[in-house]
Amino acid sequence: MNFKRSWNKKFGKSEIYKKDNSACQKVEIDMLRLADGQSKLYREQDKEYALVILGGKCTVKADSFCYENIGKRADVFDGAATCVYIPRNTEFTVTGVGEVSICVSKSPAFSDHEPKFIKPEDVVIKDLGKPGWQRQAHFILDERTPADILYIGEAYVKGGQWASYPPHKHDDDNMPVEAETEEIYYYEFKKEGGFGIQRVYTMEGDIDETYTVKSGDFVEIPRGYHPFHAAPGYDNYYLWIMAGKDRGFFMTTDEEHAWLNK
Repeated sequence: MNFKRSWNKKFGKSEIYKKDNSACQKVEIDMLRLADGQSKLYREQDKEYALVILGGKCTVKADSFCYENIGKRADVFDGAATCVYIPRNTEFTVTGVGEVSICVSKSPAFSDHEPKFIKPEDVVIKDLGKPGWQRQAHFILDERTPADILYIGEAYVKGGQWASYPPHKHDDDNMPVEAETEEIYYYEFKKEGGFGIQRVYTMEGDIDETYTVKSGDFVEIPRGYHPFHAAPGYDNYYLWIMAGKDRGFFMTTDEEHAWLNK
C-alpha cells in the first residue's frame, strides 16, 4: 500500500484518508479550503473531531457552542495554531470568514467529552533534539484536553535537520514504555520548491518505504519507525495527528540508533 497522499488545495472538502482506503484505521483526515461565507456541515456518528486551522479564519457552530471568527495566523509559518475539539455525536458547521484552510481529523469515540476551543496562547512549545535533529514541537490537543484517542501537534524543522530522529516507533501496546498509536503527517515548506524525505520502516522489514514529500503531501504511519529529513535551505512544517487509547509520547527508539540518545 502507498502511504503517501496529496491535497490539491482546491476549494471545498477533500477526503484524504478514509477508513476503507487507508492502512490507518483509527483516524480519518479531511482538508477544508473554504471561501468567505462557504460552509460545510458535519454530522457523522460516534466520532470525535479536531479542527486545526492552518491559515485564515472561520466560525465553528453547533447547538451547544459557537466559536466565531477564530484563527490568528495567515499560514502555518505565522505562529501557533488555533484548534477546536468536538466530541462525538455533535452536528456542527464550519464557515469561512474570508478564505480559510483547515485540517479535520476524526476518530472513533466511545465517551462523551466537552467541546474545547484551543487558542494559540494555549499551545505548549518545546525545543527538542540535538544538533542535526533539532525541531520545535507544538503541543495542541494533548493531555490537557480530555478526548478518547486524538493527540495532535505541529513541528517546525529547519532545512538540513532531521526530525522523528533517532528513529522511533509507537505500535506495540507495552505501556508505560510504548503505546499502540497510529500517526499521519501533513507537510508544508516555507519556500517554493521545498521538499523532504520521509521513511517508514519496521524492524521485520515488512514495511520499508521512502517518500519525497512536498507542500500539500501526507504520509500515514500505521506502524514502524518514521524518521524525516528536510532538505537544506527549505524550512519545514508538519502537522502530526496521533490516534490511540494511550494519548502521549510513549515510544521506543530503533535499537541500532539508540546510542544517539546518550
